[in-house]
Amino acid sequence: MDFKLTSRFQPTGDQPEAIRELTDGVLRGDRAQVLLGVTGSGKTFTMANVIANVGRPTLILSHNKTLAAQLYQEMRGFFPDNAVEYYVSYYDYYQPEAYIPSTDTYIEKDLDINEEIDRLRLSAVSALLSGRRDVVVVSSVSCIYGMGSPNALSDNVIEIHQGQNIERNALLRKLVQSLYVRNDLTLERGNFRVKGDTIDIYMAYAEMILRITFWDDEIDSIEELDPVTLDRLGRYADYKLYPANLFMTTQEQTNKAIHDIQDDLVKQVAFFEELGDPVKAARIKERVEYDMEMIKELGHCSGIENYSRYFDGRRAGERPYCLLDFFPKDFLLIVDESHVSVPQIGAMYGGDRARKTNLVEYAFRLPAAFDNRPLTFDEFQQMVHQVIYVSATPADFELQEAEGVVVEQLIRPTGLLDPEIEVRPSEHQIDDLMEEIRIRTERKERTLVTTLTKRMAEELTEFLMNHDVQTAYIHSDVSTLDRVKILSDLRSGVYDVLVGVNLLREGLDLPEVSLVAILDADKEGFLRSRRSLVQTAGRAARNVNGRVIMYADTITPSMQLTIDETNRRRTKQLKYNADHGITPTQIIKELSTTPLTRDLRPDIKELQSSGITAQGDLQSPYLDKAADPIVERMTRPQIEKLIAETTRRMKEAAKKMDFLQAAQYRDEIIRLQKEIEL
Repeated sequence: MDFKLTSRFQPTGDQPEAIRELTDGVLRGDRAQVLLGVTGSGKTFTMANVIANVGRPTLILSHNKTLAAQLYQEMRGFFPDNAVEYYVSYYDYYQPEAYIPSTDTYIEKDLDINEEIDRLRLSAVSALLSGRRDVVVVSSVSCIYGMGSPNALSDNVIEIHQGQNIERNALLRKLVQSLYVRNDLTLERGNFRVKGDTIDIYMAYAEMILRITFWDDEIDSIEELDPVTLDRLGRYADYKLYPANLFMTTQEQTNKAIHDIQDDLVKQVAFFEELGDPVKAARIKERVEYDMEMIKELGHCSGIENYSRYFDGRRAGERPYCLLDFFPKDFLLIVDESHVSVPQIGAMYGGDRARKTNLVEYAFRLPAAFDNRPLTFDEFQQMVHQVIYVSATPADFELQEAEGVVVEQLIRPTGLLDPEIEVRPSEHQIDDLMEEIRIRTERKERTLVTTLTKRMAEELTEFLMNHDVQTAYIHSDVSTLDRVKILSDLRSGVYDVLVGVNLLREGLDLPEVSLVAILDADKEGFLRSRRSLVQTAGRAARNVNGRVIMYADTITPSMQLTIDETNRRRTKQLKYNADHGITPTQIIKELSTTPLTRDLRPDIKELQSSGITAQGDLQSPYLDKAADPIVERMTRPQIEKLIAETTRRMKEAAKKMDFLQAAQYRDEIIRLQKEIEL
């Protein structure tokens, strides 16, 4: 199936030229290209057009889950009829196994798996296994981590067709081999149930039930059903059912793995005994023998991934299988925000190796644990056929890879210009900043302020709050969901100022921000490098009044390069606007509000009919502003009912990866729970 791009927009500005150049480069076989696209220029739309033009399976790599989710949603909008998938780490919480020699502290692995993300990962792999060419997978760097063999997964795909002669029990055995679990009481994802001649399978990778009906030993019908209503969604003459887990093995492989683990255990015990360290010899013997017993009895053990080499049949030091192995050889890789994503790929192996070294040297794991790892950077590069690096500030590596050829996309469809940059002395910088904030606040605009340290961010926030400036700070210690909530509150006007360190850079879409203030801009370093300054300044590029103020006593080389590059872009943008009669237009982006009032209006009407009325505007998007009088007069069962309904909606929002809405629902639940406690 071909890619079918759906959009109410047409390429404008320099998008058509960028799309043409990138498409031509891919089709003629260029190994690497760079798309230098400024903030707000529609880089994602350009990517989508290139994907549609070249018609190849595509992996889009992003450096964090939040931006990956944003790209995933946008790509799903562009390609509603194609397979757009999401593949990120499925841990809500993950504490890796580790040993700290200095304090003799062993830390057990602890984790919490997100079932919905696990389903999406399975969906991505299933789409690739199907052989479809119209597949786009949006992924974080988890795509370079080890997983099961493509051959093992392919061998466990169950192919059926209407009229096929197969014993029902034979099909049930195949389901078990593909790691589906029989559960005749509760049908959940990855389970199947049997009722007479009917088998219902809740697929592990899709929100639907597959119903297979037999007539004697012949498959009579194959249907997809809605998992809630059991309404028929479709009937099929043939069907492929994909495994319920990304790690597949056979009993024969398991037996061989146990034999190989035993052999390596004997060698490792002998190694520690030769070193004259019986404590380590006893420790590794006890731990590995326990793991082997668990694998024999249950088929798995805690930390079984550390034995993956034995199950895969890999040699010591051989790279693990990963998501890239499931793509065809001619796949296209697009690296978003490449100046951040590429270094992240290179860093993964080193961090994993350092942690495993202590575990192996102190006899907590066999040396085979080293082979449960992410790819090295060289291994990753060898697997890439063609790549497009996308960034507003491409790094030297990407430019070298593309041999200095850069496709520029500097014109915004709205006609907005890069913000003007002004340098002001650092003396009395806070007083000056407060006056600038006051001007923006009066115009209902927002301000971002970047500092060099977390402590500075917190202290500046406290200072501004003490002077009646509604301010919040954001840095790495603030949880992801709380960051989303703070950004939403900034846009909606709860805060006028947001102070941060290094999180106010890539990916933030804040059209209400008209001023970016950079404190200590002349402190040359990572946070004040040319790329950091350009990215930070770009946060003001979505507002027609966008402006950047750098507080500094000297102009560093990085500052000068940033100013020069911004002026170069502004010159080109001004000329384009003049030539085409374009007047810069302010971006109006709808706030993602909590639709509690709208969605729960039937419940509110029910309460009103019972004599409970609200004073205030029920059309307000925020229930805590509009419906407090209602909540105050609710009975405890009514509040509990509202909490249950809000919890359901929060989970639905999380499934759709609308983290902002989910966070707002969560806050509403907390507020309602407090009402009960009062």
